[in-house]
Amino acid sequence: MPTAKITYLGGLRTKAVHIRSGNEITTDAPVDNHGKGEFFSPTDLASTSLCSCMLTIIGIEAEKNNFSIDGTTIEMTKIMAESPRRISEIIVEFHFPENNYTDREKKIIENCARTCPVFQSLHPDLKKTMIFNF
Repeated sequence: MPTAKITYLGGLRTKAVHIRSGNEITTDAPVDNHGKGEFFSPTDLASTSLCSCMLTIIGIEAEKNNFSIDGTTIEMTKIMAESPRRISEIIVEFHFPENNYTDREKKIIENCARTCPVFQSLHPDLKKTMIFNF
């Protein structure tokens, strides 16, 4: 069974439907590449997927190790390069809720961020800058 069905809507937009849940995502080309920038661009989603994956994997390990990351946020900055047009860097800045994480818990968090499936799937030349604000 397919994971998703993606349809080109015209006007540089697509609609992706997650088959199992029916949830939808609309994308738009960014304003610096002929679009309106009214929705996430495909490269925004790729960068956002990295952040969501990191938080998910950290959350799994936090539950296993009896600590919480509830309320943690990430501010993500995507930097594009030209020739060929591509994502050249993703800056991931973690903001953890006020919590006194142990050195062991911090190590778990940082290791999970660097080993999540999306991180491992991205090209090694793509710079991934991570800032952990505990």
